[in-house]
Amino acid sequence: MVDRQAQAKQPVSAALAGPYGHPFHPILVTVPIGAWVASLVFDVASHLVAEPAFLTQGSVWLIGIGVLGAVAAALIGFLDLFAIPTGTPAFRVGLLHMSLNLAVTGAYAANLVWRSTEYGRAAPVEGGMLALSALSVAVLAVSGFLGGKLAYHYGVRVADEATQAQGYLPRGHEPDRPI
Repeated sequence: MVDRQAQAKQPVSAALAGPYGHPFHPILVTVPIGAWVASLVFDVASHLVAEPAFLTQGSVWLIGIGVLGAVAAALIGFLDLFAIPTGTPAFRVGLLHMSLNLAVTGAYAANLVWRSTEYGRAAPVEGGMLALSALSVAVLAVSGFLGGKLAYHYGVRVADEATQAQGYLPRGHEPDRPI
């Protein structure tokens, strides 16, 4: 394996970013993704029910949870980015992935501030707020595609093939080491 590729598979700090083969960043990104997609569902649903207050308030909470989760995921994601050698296609994809995620997090933080001025309102979510959420989720999907490319195409923070092959050995031929 090329030394630069092997470097991208190792954590900068296993205690912070997760041990070899078990990165924390993919686990953490589920919080903002789930919260923000659910907030968009709540936004749309607020236009379909007679009493939308619980949906509009729930959407504000989901956006806030997503922003906090995104900050945590970004901190760990930075560590994974530092493991990728600069000047490589993988590093450029990582920078674009990070930039899009920071933009989405900024948009949701702005959306949170905007919505907090009208918190408790009984009307459906305003069109501008809903549009900002929809655009943010669309950009998040593009960024998620790039994150998938980092892991599945370039193998960033993914165990090497020799380690992966151990999972396909016949019974009784497994190595004598813990998982």
